[in-house]
Amino acid sequence: GGEISGNIDDRVRHAITKLSDYHFVSSDQSYNRVLRLGEEKNSIYNTGCPSIDIAKKVLNNPIIDFEMSKKYPGVGKEINLKDKYLMVLQHPVTTEFGSSYKQILETLHAVHNLDVPVLWFWPNIDAGSNQTSKAIRKYREDFPKSKFYFVKNVEPDDFLKLAFNSECLIGNSSVGIRECSFLGVPVVNIGSRQNKRERGINVIDVNYNRISIEKAIKTQIKSDKYKSSDIFGKGNSGRLIADILSNVILKSNKTITY
Repeated sequence: GGEISGNIDDRVRHAITKLSDYHFVSSDQSYNRVLRLGEEKNSIYNTGCPSIDIAKKVLNNPIIDFEMSKKYPGVGKEINLKDKYLMVLQHPVTTEFGSSYKQILETLHAVHNLDVPVLWFWPNIDAGSNQTSKAIRKYREDFPKSKFYFVKNVEPDDFLKLAFNSECLIGNSSVGIRECSFLGVPVVNIGSRQNKRERGINVIDVNYNRISIEKAIKTQIKSDKYKSSDIFGKGNSGRLIADILSNVILKSNKTITY
């Protein structure tokens, strides 16, 4: 079912929701948003986010049981995952694609100033990704001896294990808002990509400013793991959705409630 969340244009989110007969939303806030769109109350189910199911498995067994450079070859200085390290995942913002280069530079310089090992993940392919990638490549040329290890794709459960064992996750990915709230991972969320999403107490929001970013990271590094939050589910979403789908009556029409 459609849910009013994510980094998609509001019109697209609304259209998907209106085309859906049943809605499996991830939070109380999402439930109320769909309800305000005129959907029938008995067609909306707050099941939590299925990605929290993976996070629950990781929380129960967070040990990194793979060798990073062998399973996920990357570029840069290989880091020892038994030591303290940071993680960065920052995507371009489609409505701000013209500023992607400047935005990622602020993050690059803020993290560089900390002089600690960093796992840096390449961005997605949204508009502006070419400028984000260009800035990363320029940084690699300017600082070939930096403590950054750049990698592209990592399996979801391995990514969450890496996040759980990191000192802090930095960037603007939804994983910082959702899965990391359940895992209690300290997060520095940068910019507008996650605007209006619910947040756990694990998140510090900052703008595209290297001084603010660096300060927030230092604050998060000093903190311990946060208490696990279930605002996006308790790790049983898949089972709940399957149970509901096995019992609901499929409809051939729908009624708007307003």
